[in-house]
Amino acid sequence: MALFGFSNGEAWAAPIAIITMVSGGVWDLSVGDIFIVVSLVLLFGEILKATRFGNASVVDHMLSTLVFVICLVEFLLVGFAATSVFFILMVMALIDVIAGFTVSIRAAARDVQFGGVE
Repeated sequence: MALFGFSNGEAWAAPIAIITMVSGGVWDLSVGDIFIVVSLVLLFGEILKATRFGNASVVDHMLSTLVFVICLVEFLLVGFAATSVFFILMVMALIDVIAGFTVSIRAAARDVQFGGVE
């Protein structure tokens, strides 16, 4: 997160827009909220990429696993990464890993034929 200029977790929670809803409630939109929404859109693209076959998909799975492991280590060892926003991003990385392997295994199971029936 230091790459983005944030030295602590408080900057992710700072509101960038305060929107008054029709109900009278107030919605504080923070940088962390926008980052999570953008990450969810990117996660959708990653899951779509997991459906393709070939050598590139193996590299994709390895990189997804590496990203998750790095996120987990950072969350546990780096002080300013101990935020809810970073935890949600780490869980999204885990979902990417699980979804990628699940899609690949299911697709491979369809390609396997048992017996001599053609």
